[in-house]
Amino acid sequence: MSKVTVLEHPLIKHKLSIIRDKNTGTNEFRRVVTEISQLMCYEVCRDLQLEEFELETPLEKTTGYRLTGKKLGLVPILRAGLGMVDGMLSLLPSAKVGHIGMYRDHDTLKPVPYYSKLPEDVDDRDIFVLDPMLATGGSADDAIQELKKQGCKSIRLICIVAAPEGIQYIQDRHPDVDIYVAAKDRELSDTAYILPGLGDAGDRLFGTK
Repeated sequence: MSKVTVLEHPLIKHKLSIIRDKNTGTNEFRRVVTEISQLMCYEVCRDLQLEEFELETPLEKTTGYRLTGKKLGLVPILRAGLGMVDGMLSLLPSAKVGHIGMYRDHDTLKPVPYYSKLPEDVDDRDIFVLDPMLATGGSADDAIQELKKQGCKSIRLICIVAAPEGIQYIQDRHPDVDIYVAAKDRELSDTAYILPGLGDAGDRLFGTK
């Protein structure tokens, strides 16, 4: 079974409360999502591999450290996942970015794929799938399946808010994919919105209703 990590950092909780507030406007919502993503990136990357090397400070030689192992890739699920990219790239500037586009059919509540553009060497990278909301898990499942078809072996799912139903669905479908969330909320509504949630993340990021 995959690992589920809820990031209980005080700054994350504080900023999450800002984007939950219905009175938070688009500009602030977008900025705070970026900040939360940056904080989450810090926590998600705790186990990245390092190698030692010798460097020279202005005073003497010492031991330095640099990231080693596989290269990294970020794959936001369009469109809401775009809101998390800048925060992640601020700490991982050399990561390549792919895109997988889906929208939810409001009648069936199922994801409908419409776009996929991934780095040529995506199968040789550790992949972080980005989506602010993990509701039913359908979109994340489809995105992960697409990445696995392209040969990806190391995939992590990073979401800001998740419903228990979505977490369980991904664990059942992809026991090899670890999940990182800022909050595990109570449940899904009858229309598959996360409760208490924060509304439609895409609409709030881009000012559409």
